[in-house]
Amino acid sequence: MSTDVTSVPPSRYVPGPLARVGASIGFWAYQYRRTWRGTVVSSVLTPVLFLAAMGVGLGALVDDGGRLDNDYLIFLAPGLLAATAMQTGVFESMYPVMGAIKWVRTYHAMLATPLGVGDILLGHLLWVVFRVTSTAAVYLAVIALFGAAPSLTALLALPAATLCGMAFAAPIFAFSAGYESPSGFAALERFVIVPMFLFSGTFFPVSQLPEVLQWVAYATPLYHGVELCRALVGGTQTALDAVGHIGYLLLWVAGGVLAAFFFFRRRLEATG
Repeated sequence: MSTDVTSVPPSRYVPGPLARVGASIGFWAYQYRRTWRGTVVSSVLTPVLFLAAMGVGLGALVDDGGRLDNDYLIFLAPGLLAATAMQTGVFESMYPVMGAIKWVRTYHAMLATPLGVGDILLGHLLWVVFRVTSTAAVYLAVIALFGAAPSLTALLALPAATLCGMAFAAPIFAFSAGYESPSGFAALERFVIVPMFLFSGTFFPVSQLPEVLQWVAYATPLYHGVELCRALVGGTQTALDAVGHIGYLLLWVAGGVLAAFFFFRRRLEATG
């Protein structure tokens, strides 16, 4: 009795979850090979110039006025660490995400493979984790060279900065996937990111703001990232405060991931 080989479906290798997520990360890593030199230069120059101009230059005037208990450089440096992590997370979550859906359609090409929506989202988010962490690591090294990391607990500021960056990246993934036009990015930068950068405790204590604005600052994830990094770099972090800051940032990450998965699935399934 003969068997019709055309009726037997061909075997197909289906990779496991780790392999699928790894493939998604691998795409972004491969693409980064073309641009890493430019980002390394900017990652080093930005903290050097910021700390030299604001921490050393302006800091001399602030220190002479006796407005802070510590040197202004020691106050400013960890705040800029958290703010830089925020900016990296924001940048990596705007045009790269919208472009992969709307213009280049990278995600759609990935869906033609065994990768699912969750694999694509998680892989890209983990790549952003790498970008935020690597940028924050360079910033932390520059801070140490400037003598603005007086405590060994400053090493813990690296994962704290990464968490701060992802508290922005995950919700903006959802925003980028759900928004149709890149014009929304300009509004987000102008009315959300820049005000947070200026008024969430990066450059001066939030207690100097009017009381209403203080509560607005307390609600921002950047404030909690700045306070967490500042206390860790200075060696003044208490367990209770750390739990509060970390828990609040994790809420932003978790909520952002859930919202991103919803919008990713809706956009990719609708336009696939």
